[in-house]
Amino acid sequence: MASVTLEHVTKRFGEVTAVRDVNIEVKDKEFLVLVGPSGCGKSTTLRMIAGLEEISEGAVFIADRLVNDVAPKDRDIAMVFQSYALYPHMSVYDNLAFGLKLRRTPKKEIDRRVQDAAELLGLTDLLQRKPKQLSGGQRQRVALGRAIVREPKVFLMDEPLSNLDAKLRVQMRAELIRLHQRLQTTVIYVTHDQVEAMTMGTRIAVLRDGVLQQIDAPQVLYDHPKNMFVAGFIGSPSMNFVDAKIEGDMADMWVNCGSFRVPVPATHRERLEPLLKKQSRECFFGIRPEDMYEPKYAPPEVETDARMRARVDVTEPLGAEIYLYLLAGEKMMVARVDPRTRADIGDEVEMVLDMSKMHVFDRDTQEAYT
Repeated sequence: MASVTLEHVTKRFGEVTAVRDVNIEVKDKEFLVLVGPSGCGKSTTLRMIAGLEEISEGAVFIADRLVNDVAPKDRDIAMVFQSYALYPHMSVYDNLAFGLKLRRTPKKEIDRRVQDAAELLGLTDLLQRKPKQLSGGQRQRVALGRAIVREPKVFLMDEPLSNLDAKLRVQMRAELIRLHQRLQTTVIYVTHDQVEAMTMGTRIAVLRDGVLQQIDAPQVLYDHPKNMFVAGFIGSPSMNFVDAKIEGDMADMWVNCGSFRVPVPATHRERLEPLLKKQSRECFFGIRPEDMYEPKYAPPEVETDARMRARVDVTEPLGAEIYLYLLAGEKMMVARVDPRTRADIGDEVEMVLDMSKMHVFDRDTQEAYT
């Protein structure tokens, strides 16, 4: 397998810059996920690695080899697209073998690779079927198998699960994770689905408008987002953001959100010291829906002195949990609460905020105070 390195990679389409000065080092055998909203440049980045898009500036290395001017077929990569792109008139076996035949691979070696991939993906009993006789999940496995038989240094996957229904996507996510563990390959995976990114990636690179926002392990992105964009994109439902102002001093610090005022834990005061030196002290306060509790259901380790009152605007019962859409003054917030809650639309409720999980962002730059 191989590492992949992007050094100051930029892609322009005329006057539009789709990818701007991206630096990423994908380690050997790593599963890196490129994530971000539609149009953020993640697929363009993947296509530049594959050689399907010309690089405007910068360099791409695969296993320490500069590949800017290397043809796609000579980069020793395999790509799986959103569309299955199977040949409808060919059997599963022939679809898997087609790329190897073009490379004049010996027939015995082709058969070995196809049989190995079919066994790995549970396709052994389907090798003589045509694509029209397969389900969506089976077709996706054939598309994966076609990449696997190549035995490439790097797998590139561009939203390969987006055509599947919700249940099948969860199943295929687990299969891809197992596949990566067994093959021990380098994988670069593009998705707009942050749940996919969190569950599959060794590390996640978050892109916005062609600019790399943050790259780190999934839990680090969740616990320590670098800015408001990453904080709002990672996590479902999204983090709540409220206009706020820091009050008090290092000995007694508070977050004033207008409709509620909550104390800052001693463990967080040092990182907010720069805010105390500003004249306005204005900021954005962030709290995740899962860090808001009804007092009687708050975990014992959560301090219950940070409270807010709000009116229930909408409820979403989901069985294992309930989403409460709360109006705190004029600000809408979402709380992910215990299914035993009896709060209903129109009720006034009191919520405990786990301030050990609080986030504060600069009003001008939207960067996190860390």
